[in-house]
Amino acid sequence: MALKIVLAPNALKGSLTATQAAAAMAQGIARIDPTLCLALVPVADGGDGLADVLITALHGQACEVAVTGPDGAPVRASFCHVPTRRLAAIEMATASGLSLLAPACRNPLLTTTRGTGDLIRAALALDITHLIIGIGGSATNDGGIGMATALGAQFLDATGAPVPPIGGALATIDRIDLSGLDPRLTGIRMEAICDVDNPLLGEHGAAQVYGPQKGATPAQVQQLDAGLTHLAMVIERDLGLDVRQWPGAGAAGGLGAGLKAFLNAELRRGVDLVLDLVELDAALRDADLVVTAEGQIDVQTAFGKAPAGVAERAHALGIPCIAIAGSIDGGLNALHSLGINAVFSLCPGPISLDRAMADGSTYLAAAAEQAVRAFLAGRLRAGL
Repeated sequence: MALKIVLAPNALKGSLTATQAAAAMAQGIARIDPTLCLALVPVADGGDGLADVLITALHGQACEVAVTGPDGAPVRASFCHVPTRRLAAIEMATASGLSLLAPACRNPLLTTTRGTGDLIRAALALDITHLIIGIGGSATNDGGIGMATALGAQFLDATGAPVPPIGGALATIDRIDLSGLDPRLTGIRMEAICDVDNPLLGEHGAAQVYGPQKGATPAQVQQLDAGLTHLAMVIERDLGLDVRQWPGAGAAGGLGAGLKAFLNAELRRGVDLVLDLVELDAALRDADLVVTAEGQIDVQTAFGKAPAGVAERAHALGIPCIAIAGSIDGGLNALHSLGINAVFSLCPGPISLDRAMADGSTYLAAAAEQAVRAFLAGRLRAGL
């Protein structure tokens, strides 16, 4: 019987979608022996690539709409719609993401998640009953008030005037009014998924951990954390919810907290939900090897990233797992414990980041081929 190898890569950000990565890996491995049985299962963890993965796995459709970008300018964003399941999947980064802004224009005091609310509203028009929202890669730190504003919520200052739905205005919120929320939200199962479990506030919170990546100065980080602290107080007073320490509440600049507090969304580890939807467990049956991939593997990979989730499921079934990455930056002992038996570099030698991303498909095919050749050599030595 031919060996069965499951190829379950995440997207390689800026280079390959997860679907393209799986195809490249298959191309390289086929050079070894075309009779090998390859099961391609592209995956995601709530960050970039969620919609692409679910369109492929669930035979969904891509829907494109005009939304408000993170700086208030209009942008085009797409999401996944699966009519047969009455399901839609949104990536907030396509509407409110850091990649939509030039480095010089990044300022989380001024950015908004309003476009994410626009996407949710567009999905509600499609008669769905289940909405999945990936909340990675944001340019924002507004606690989700922009998203909720787009759906009819009101955040009012002490004079009763609407507060601008941006991170820098959080401290001016005096009252929250959800009476005008879109009625189509009633009865929708909403799951917010992410690849981090940061709380909303403090040393490990939204502003202090991720604010600098979004362009915040140290002083702005303190202002944003104070604003989120104030928002949490108003949420507790007006809505009866304490969002401060919810795991994942700090994802996407507090959007995790906002989705749960304002729209009653469930916060879930993204990789678990996605691996269930793409039916990875079924693909793993009778598999001899799993190969996963991601743009960077480091100490954070063990905490809910796609390669770790794939490895955990393979390990539970006694299946070896190999990972390939464009960048490898420590943390491998933790990954070995999770079930990643070895990590291979995508790069053939010292090359620039631009070249690695431009030729990612070629390099990934070659790396996958060599990784599997090493695995097969071990089996040969063992007499298998």
